[in-house]
Amino acid sequence: MSLAEAIGEDVPAIMLAMGRKARAAAAKLATATAERKHAALIGAAEAVSRHRADILLANQRDMEAAKSKGISKAFLDRLQLTDARLEDIVSALRTIAELRDPVGAIIAEWDRPNGLHIERVRTPLGVIGVIYESRPNVTADAGALCLKSGNAVILRGGSDSVHSSQALVSCLREGLRSAGLPEDGVQLVPTTDRAAVGEMLRGLGGSIDVIVPRGGKTLVARVQEEARVPVFAHLEGLVHVYIDRSADLDKAVKVTLNAKMRRTGICGAAETLLVHKDVVDTHLAPILDSLRAKGCEVRGDAAVLRNSPGTVLATEQDWRTEYEDAIISVKIVDSLEEAIAHIEHYSSHHTEAIIAEDPVAVEKFFNEIDSAILMHNASTQFADGGEFGFGGEIGIATGKMHARGPVGVEQLTSFKYRVRGDGQTRP
Repeated sequence: MSLAEAIGEDVPAIMLAMGRKARAAAAKLATATAERKHAALIGAAEAVSRHRADILLANQRDMEAAKSKGISKAFLDRLQLTDARLEDIVSALRTIAELRDPVGAIIAEWDRPNGLHIERVRTPLGVIGVIYESRPNVTADAGALCLKSGNAVILRGGSDSVHSSQALVSCLREGLRSAGLPEDGVQLVPTTDRAAVGEMLRGLGGSIDVIVPRGGKTLVARVQEEARVPVFAHLEGLVHVYIDRSADLDKAVKVTLNAKMRRTGICGAAETLLVHKDVVDTHLAPILDSLRAKGCEVRGDAAVLRNSPGTVLATEQDWRTEYEDAIISVKIVDSLEEAIAHIEHYSSHHTEAIIAEDPVAVEKFFNEIDSAILMHNASTQFADGGEFGFGGEIGIATGKMHARGPVGVEQLTSFKYRVRGDGQTRP
């Protein structure tokens, strides 16, 4: 019997109890040694490997339920776990384990004329609430990153991935237990009732310090509107690739194809392609042909239609859409300035890329585009905490306060000041 069933789906009581347990666990995790946190993460990785068959069986239950609802292919791709993806989770857990422990690290230190020595030192945030949709790997990444940074975490995954998330959280808790750390450092909300989200947004009686939402517009909008605690917003990935007049053709084709089609359902997948008018005759057809050869539908403006038969005329809504599917919108622009203006108007400020050999164009793009991640001659699908060397990520923060870009262990810490004196008093 689940906790939710045992107490009759009394959601406020469930959540308040979870908050209290998390707060107690956070106090112990904040002072846990680097060695114990390392042991817990290695133990979790070994548990995932040991329970591989059970995790895949749990995921199969989620997949079958999702298919019966007629869920899209992109959604199913995000939900599915395979042997290879489980191995990636194990690898991520081990990588996070080996990261330098951020807690207690001195960010800066200086001496004052009066002899005071001041240090700015990293400290855990406390209890982090993560609300996300149906991507099981987020369960493992979020739990591991919070543990490494000395935080407790309350996870509320999508109802479609409930069995997968339960299986992975069991492994994380097994790792904590084996290292002598409190299992309640990682908790999964045991009910799919949406009221649980509301309770988290109200802060669980002061237990939650930060909320991290990871999902679509509807989820993030609700969190930002209702949250009574600070939020690290992870907005949609309305990602752009701009082909400059100086772009190398081979790079333009290879990078655009990967940015769009490697995995169409992730937030770093390209959704809009902008092509400078000076390279339409040389670059447009090879790029679009490579996309269509992989099954991508092309929606373009009038200029694209004139140059590429078979293109669907794009609407205003296309420039605002995160497809999460094998569809891309394409626009011909007269200049780099027009490309920048288009991106600034429509972007969700997640990730943008420029394909160019002109360093002046690249610097202008980097300086004037206000997105969390900017790429030059590289696929936007590198917009990922693991690829940045963070071991994993809770999400890509698109706001400007505290955390921006991939949220890893350092972004899950704050700081405090340590001031050392020798009897000084203030006149």
